Amino acid sequence: MTALSIRNLQKTYANGVVALKGIDLDVEQGDFFALLGSNGAGKSTAIGIICSLVNKSSGSVQVFGHDLDRDPAAVKQCIGLVPQEFNFNQFEPLEEIVANQAGYYGVERGEALRRTEECLRQLDLWDKRREMARELSGGMKRRLMIARALAHQPKLLILDEPTAGVDVEIRHNMWDLLREINQQGTTIILTTHYLEEAERMCRHIGIINQGEIIEHSSLSQFLNKLSAECYELNLREGLSDFVDQSIGGFAVSRLNDLTLQVEVPKEQSLNNLFALLSERGIEIVGMRSAQNRLEQLYMDILANSRRENG
Repeated sequence: MTALSIRNLQKTYANGVVALKGIDLDVEQGDFFALLGSNGAGKSTAIGIICSLVNKSSGSVQVFGHDLDRDPAAVKQCIGLVPQEFNFNQFEPLEEIVANQAGYYGVERGEALRRTEECLRQLDLWDKRREMARELSGGMKRRLMIARALAHQPKLLILDEPTAGVDVEIRHNMWDLLREINQQGTTIILTTHYLEEAERMCRHIGIINQGEIIEHSSLSQFLNKLSAECYELNLREGLSDFVDQSIGGFAVSRLNDLTLQVEVPKEQSLNNLFALLSERGIEIVGMRSAQNRLEQLYMDILANSRRENG
């Protein structure tokens, strides 16, 4: 079943700014989907329309078969939104914030409290349930936003930059949590500027640029477009006299005495490279990717789109 289906969605603001130029987008039930794009590309407008926060100019939006124009209440019931900015009452206890959110969706008070406990335990916030929200750390406030969005048990969770401004440890903890939520059956749409985040977590991606969808595919299909990958190789012995060169079709350059950088074409094997280096007496003791693959492709496709649009 399709969780989200968008057809020819357009939005022109009153000041004449065209934010969406007729986008089509599908997200399947159970997917973990990344919606990527630079600031001003149209991501926030699209999410705002899906969540009934922004009025569309034309086009259609369906969420789990419910049409936004004909049954907006059913669409809202399906969606849990985690916005980028904290927008809860800082002077309310966590338990009330989450329970009241469930109440907004018609959940009876006793059931709302049961769901609140479930959500706060899942987000590791139950021990803080009677504390005021303003007393939480930034990472805990992010988790509270997710707990609140899950209170009415939505089928579709939309997260707008959920790890913005949090430290590395909290970010990785949130990745684990979101994977768990997705594995339990909730469809997730993620917007993020951390492309490593999208590459690690998402199965499909859409890239929006200047109000148009310029890429919509599985992550694996998209990454297959990469013509070459770049690696840094750690050496056992120093090579102070190494000169940048092509070795058997691999572009190899020296970063320092103990580190080489190599560009590996898609059709080539790392084993071939290691054999060629071994023939030259160069022993490899470690390696790592020297680039984020998704980031490189993302920049390439944006550059190509801008050239095509003049």
